[in-house]
Amino acid sequence: MAVEPLNTVGHDVPRVDAYERVTGKATYTRDIKLPGMLYARVLRSTVPHARIRSIDISKAEALPGVRAVISHQTHQLVYGSGSISGGVQYNDAVKDTTRRVRHMFHNPVRFVGQPVAAVAAVNRHVAEEALHLIEVGYEALPFVLDPEEALQPGAPAIWPDGNMAHDSENRQEPIGSESGDIEAGFREADQIFEDRYTTAFVQDAQMEPRSALAHWEGDKLILHTPTQGISNCRHDNARDLGLDDHQVQVICKYMGGGFGDKNGSYYFDLIAAVLARETGAPVMVELSRKDDWLGTHGRWNTVQDYKIGVKDDGTVTAIQMNALSGMGPYLRRSGNIGGIDAYGCANVDRKIYPVHTNRMVSGNFRAPSDPQGYFGIQSMMDDVAYRLGVDPVEFALRNMRRPTEEEPFTTYALDQCVEQGAEQFGWRDRWRVEPGSDPGPIKRGAGMGFMMFRATVGPSSAIVRVDADERYTLFVGVTDIGPGAKTTMSLIAAEALGVPLTQVEIVWGDTDRCPYSIGESGSRTTTHTGYAVMQAALDLKAQIAAKGPPQGDNVLIASATPNPGSDGRRRMCFGAHFVEVEADVELGHVRVTKYVAFHESGRILNPLPARDQIRGAVHQGIGQALHEDLLYDARNGQPLNPGYYGARHLTHADAPDIEVTFIETDDGLGPFGAKTVGESGIIIAPPAVANAIFNATGQRIKDLPITRDKLLGALA
Repeated sequence: MAVEPLNTVGHDVPRVDAYERVTGKATYTRDIKLPGMLYARVLRSTVPHARIRSIDISKAEALPGVRAVISHQTHQLVYGSGSISGGVQYNDAVKDTTRRVRHMFHNPVRFVGQPVAAVAAVNRHVAEEALHLIEVGYEALPFVLDPEEALQPGAPAIWPDGNMAHDSENRQEPIGSESGDIEAGFREADQIFEDRYTTAFVQDAQMEPRSALAHWEGDKLILHTPTQGISNCRHDNARDLGLDDHQVQVICKYMGGGFGDKNGSYYFDLIAAVLARETGAPVMVELSRKDDWLGTHGRWNTVQDYKIGVKDDGTVTAIQMNALSGMGPYLRRSGNIGGIDAYGCANVDRKIYPVHTNRMVSGNFRAPSDPQGYFGIQSMMDDVAYRLGVDPVEFALRNMRRPTEEEPFTTYALDQCVEQGAEQFGWRDRWRVEPGSDPGPIKRGAGMGFMMFRATVGPSSAIVRVDADERYTLFVGVTDIGPGAKTTMSLIAAEALGVPLTQVEIVWGDTDRCPYSIGESGSRTTTHTGYAVMQAALDLKAQIAAKGPPQGDNVLIASATPNPGSDGRRRMCFGAHFVEVEADVELGHVRVTKYVAFHESGRILNPLPARDQIRGAVHQGIGQALHEDLLYDARNGQPLNPGYYGARHLTHADAPDIEVTFIETDDGLGPFGAKTVGESGIIIAPPAVANAIFNATGQRIKDLPITRDKLLGALA
């Protein structure tokens, strides 16, 4: 369905807070200073698995300037969102029955970097000095870092009943789905292919290190913390502290990136709250870069075994996957692995086993289950296409999922993304029929990937107010983690009200002033909260039409808390990426020379940040494909390369130009037909880059990241 042009949305609009951000006037959590504020530091485990036999805090307490020292000996608070059966966040019923709970300070410790104690002092230097004075007696326990080893008989037990994660009912069962008849699908196949692909642990690596500032006003907690969801953060912290939601105020005005790592509440929120209550003063907990790297979470590493049945003409008849997800010692998220859903194969058997290890905790990172899964399945399918002598674009078009009577979509554009993207990229000229056939040591090749990602609609809330001067104020519980949510919400309100954007002021990021929001995660802000904004604005516009504008000191107020659905249809966004790489087969160096990203994300409300969201996500995906991996020493369980330099994140010098094109549609759902953008760009960057490397070199690298040593080893 084509889109009709609108007045305010659909045009390049700078951020409404751009001036504050570029001039340094934007206030982040660490910028806040309160009278009498104390500074806190967290002592972390130096061993991967141990029972704490003793903690001597006497020297730290005696240090001048120290105001409080806390540990598991003094506080036994459960950190509810830190470990949940099935990884089911925001569900009190599941939390109530979760057996493998995590505490703010836990004994035993189960990974290097787990909090052991915390100190509040008059300044940062005293707090850091006090940490060195705390003496911890550890009884070392056996540890395991590899998920396959963790499931072997006799492996070190991270939990008493075993190392496989619990599902939401505390069973050690895999995540799974089955459709059709897998054995019949293999019987139907002319050829069967089997292979293994693996992906590494990748840190979210947001630029802003974590912090939390807590202070109490009577029995009310005021918490400044960089969170992607102020409503969820308030509820989770209130629950852990034994408070009602109204007794906690969460404020997050500005934050430096999230990518899923800052969703909900965190243990340092609790540490700040407890220390503030103990000292009777505001307390700022600040994590160092290394603390942030090891003490939060990142994308789970995976081992993926595939068995694919296919006819000689390239039609896939069966897909079977058995996989492991490395979740660290606590289950914060599900450990799912996506990608197979993009294929229309009728016979699928999919089993994923989330496994506990003594590495740092895994959790959500931009499209949590998908880049690693799409790398596995689309590398496998690219290899199958090569072995059959079929062009990967033709193979994709033949096997991609399409709408059926039993499975309708609100709109469908996956085939258009592939066809138009291939044409713009110049696929037929850039793809080598014979991989690795370029003469000389510098070889070029092309690869592609395609994807579909959820663009659901659902509940959220918004309030709009107008006064006699026709000044409109929008109240929404969003926090702006990078995509420009405040600008998007303001654009939607202005369009629905029929007024210029300059007449709309936005109030955000404060649970005492703003209504419920789903949170900045899962690409739901525009589709959920944006739709609530539109409904509230339309209600207010109707009030003005019926009553006339307010006079004097009066105001008109409209609110909306819709919970829309899609009438049983699948609402998805679609995309296809095409990559050309240049590989030096003597040095093992790989450089991306051309990148084309074609996406259908409904109506694009603000093309400027939408394009940048795809570009930023692609850069993260390229980093996952080529560089990023948190390495551990198998002898002692120590992380070896935490931090930007060690993980070799892309810099501006590494970043290629990325051509982004949107196919716009309007299915009548969401705000003006808008779908999701923020996560979809990362999903197929890893497989597209990996497939291009194969096409350039003739060597299929099956383990991410594709580092120089792996490529040179394959070429040797």
